[in-house]
Amino acid sequence: MVGNPFLITYFPFAMSSNNNRRVRVRFAPSPTGALHIGGVRTALYNYLFARQHGGDFILRIEDTDSQRFVPGAEEYIMKSLKWCGIHVDEGIEEGGPHAPYRQSERKEIYLKYAQQLVASGNAYYAFDTADELNALRAKAEAEGKTFAYDSTVRNSLQTSLALPADEVSARIARGDVWVIRFKMPENEDVQMDDLIRGHISINTSTLDDKVLYKSVDSLPTYHLANIVDDHLMEISHVIRGEEWLPSLPLHYLLYRAFGWQRPDFAHLPLLLKPQGQGKLSKRDGDKFGFPVFPLEWHAPDGTVAMGYREEGYLPQAFINMLALLGWNPGTEQELFSIDELINAFSLEHVSKSGARFNHDKAKWFNAQYLRQTDDNTLAQMVMPIHQQMGINATLQRTAEAISLIKERATFPKDLAELTQKMFCAPAVYDEKSVSKFWKEDNVARLRELREILAAEEVIDPLQTEQKVHAWIVDKGYSMGQIMNTLRIAIWGISQGPSIFHICAFIGKDETLSRIDSALQKL
Repeated sequence: MVGNPFLITYFPFAMSSNNNRRVRVRFAPSPTGALHIGGVRTALYNYLFARQHGGDFILRIEDTDSQRFVPGAEEYIMKSLKWCGIHVDEGIEEGGPHAPYRQSERKEIYLKYAQQLVASGNAYYAFDTADELNALRAKAEAEGKTFAYDSTVRNSLQTSLALPADEVSARIARGDVWVIRFKMPENEDVQMDDLIRGHISINTSTLDDKVLYKSVDSLPTYHLANIVDDHLMEISHVIRGEEWLPSLPLHYLLYRAFGWQRPDFAHLPLLLKPQGQGKLSKRDGDKFGFPVFPLEWHAPDGTVAMGYREEGYLPQAFINMLALLGWNPGTEQELFSIDELINAFSLEHVSKSGARFNHDKAKWFNAQYLRQTDDNTLAQMVMPIHQQMGINATLQRTAEAISLIKERATFPKDLAELTQKMFCAPAVYDEKSVSKFWKEDNVARLRELREILAAEEVIDPLQTEQKVHAWIVDKGYSMGQIMNTLRIAIWGISQGPSIFHICAFIGKDETLSRIDSALQKL
């Protein structure tokens, strides 16, 4: 490639040219591994845009690169979208009027369109072998240049532009390996519009003649298959990652060469590393201890990568977090239901610059949604973890315990660990808490407090707390010292939820038993 294709001139936001078309968007991942959360965000933005405009969301699997195909990746993609609540209108499982939705099952479609471009003078056959091209690259490198297959060389190489027509036909007939390349116009300014980045202009002198179709595997490249499928599936808007921005001029020119109506384009910003420069990667997740995939991924080589679902994230929290990575609603609101996201979302408020991922913020979102979730639903999540701990409390009892501590939890596993303290007396006591509060005077006061609690018919959280506080004030004791000593005995550590609510939950007998046990052990 000659020059720098990133030397692009941006102008203010462009208006949509497809206002009269039914909104149809597609998410078109390649099954080359686990679905990155950046891909999930692309799917989410497409989905929100489609739903807001009463349109269709299509899932198309672009699996023409057979060398990079990974078994299980396609199923993983579909399961991930379902977990996120992103509902597909047309796809492999759902079917639809434009099936098949797997590109490898559409390969018979593409050759005729590639040949159509050759016939119209917009593409040509090239017979250069890989060794010949490598030799040309090496020669250019030795001369301090960069080899590009473009207008400066295409008429002097083994192409249908330079060879006699009968020789071209003979080579194809005898089975020579060939490709079809797009014939990039010479020195033309391509004028393009992007719904996020505005007007873009780029000169074709910086672009090479991309391969569109390869005879060796009878498959198209991404560029041809992408354009043909988007046209046949009546896609009105292409919302994709900014890594495809350098391909936009070629795609514009392909639409022009075919004489087809273009969709509107929008290129989303990258998800960036928490620290430093560059795109968020699995390596960053491994380094800082957070997932970069929606679901746990079991790779064919046996390695396992973390997933947000398995780490205890709620899908609503995960989606809310992703939506705000690159999009700003223009208000102070941070928590959105999916319906609120659909109503509020707009491409005009999507940032041009990359969005830096913040794992602490992701956890904050989960904590907020955990608190909004009803206690019975949370109890159903916690009970399987409790069973592994040997706790067999009822749904109602578990929900009651959760109601007392959910404000302190971020994940369901936190709920399980905290509520375990309600169902099981402390086996060990926090050393720092004991060192700070388990003093001789405090222990003596705890013995006095035990007698007050023993005299209660039942422990009522409000009444008992008032009575104990009045006793402490009357005696001139330290409220903090006594309360923290009591919490150590009941909870095992000096920090925790309202101790009188915990005492009421576990009951008078268990409260006295835990005090006696602490007095004996400590």
